[in-house]
Amino acid sequence: MRRSIFGFLFVSILVVGCMGDNGGLKMRYYKKRCSSVSVETTVRDIVWSKVSANPAMAAKLLRLHYHDCFVRGCDGSILLDPVQNSTNEKTARPNKSLSGYEVIDEIKTTLESDCPGTVSCADILALAARDAVSFQFQTKMWPVFTGRKDGLVSLESEVGINLPSAGANFTTLVTQFGNKGLDIHDLVALSGAHTIGTSRCVLVARRLYNFTGIGDADPSLNVTYANELRKICPNPQIPTTTLEMDPNSSLSFDSNYYQALNQHKGLFVSDAALLTNPQSAHITQVLQNPSVFFAQFAQSMVRMGAIEVLTGHQGEVRTNCRVVNKQ
Repeated sequence: MRRSIFGFLFVSILVVGCMGDNGGLKMRYYKKRCSSVSVETTVRDIVWSKVSANPAMAAKLLRLHYHDCFVRGCDGSILLDPVQNSTNEKTARPNKSLSGYEVIDEIKTTLESDCPGTVSCADILALAARDAVSFQFQTKMWPVFTGRKDGLVSLESEVGINLPSAGANFTTLVTQFGNKGLDIHDLVALSGAHTIGTSRCVLVARRLYNFTGIGDADPSLNVTYANELRKICPNPQIPTTTLEMDPNSSLSFDSNYYQALNQHKGLFVSDAALLTNPQSAHITQVLQNPSVFFAQFAQSMVRMGAIEVLTGHQGEVRTNCRVVNKQ
């Protein structure tokens, strides 16, 4: 039953995606360019083996793609290492906790051996994010259009103004998503990525201990949940302490995030912000239905994956995802 449902969802979103504007990306872009190997199969096999060994890897790879796309578009710029003591996206504070780079490196090394100089790091990120989520269901959860090129620039200064933060209010979130061509449905659906993964106590400490600067807690936070969080995150915080973004469900990609959110158990200010607007609050209720959430998330991931992409003669195909090619 599960396979047939998701097969239907995949076909439905494939039709929607093909009809929309995907920034010049295409389905099966590498079929003729890498005729000796299936790029999608190679990425899937490596990602599924990593997620099988470490289920937490799914959230890490999904987060990498998200952080990449909101800064300079989906161009693989998050993967670049800083050079000569400089700063870049990877060194920006919101990105210092990112991980999973070694999985992307392994995929790139394999594909460079099988089909050199052809598959972009940006496409690998997009495919890896899809496959990381899809492992749980053993079927593709959304189509990934390919043909992205890799960017040549990565600036730390561009992260803060473009990447939505855990402390953002609704107005800021709508503006930042709107700047990337994403609407309120995308905002609410993509926030559902918080159904997997963990965070750190430091990002919720203010909600628990000093929300308005007078030693108080965020009144919008479920009291029982707040007490549970305080047990995990005593004051002062221990930087290494982690906690689930979706209570008791952080390894399962499901709609439980929205159920928790509507019980005022959203971990971040940005989660709680979705309930402060009538339209987005209504969407959070609708997305409690798993089938509706999966379909909307799929559509929004296709849209996010097309943000400001470089195609054709723009950018390059890096031979090493961590450094630009020698010019």
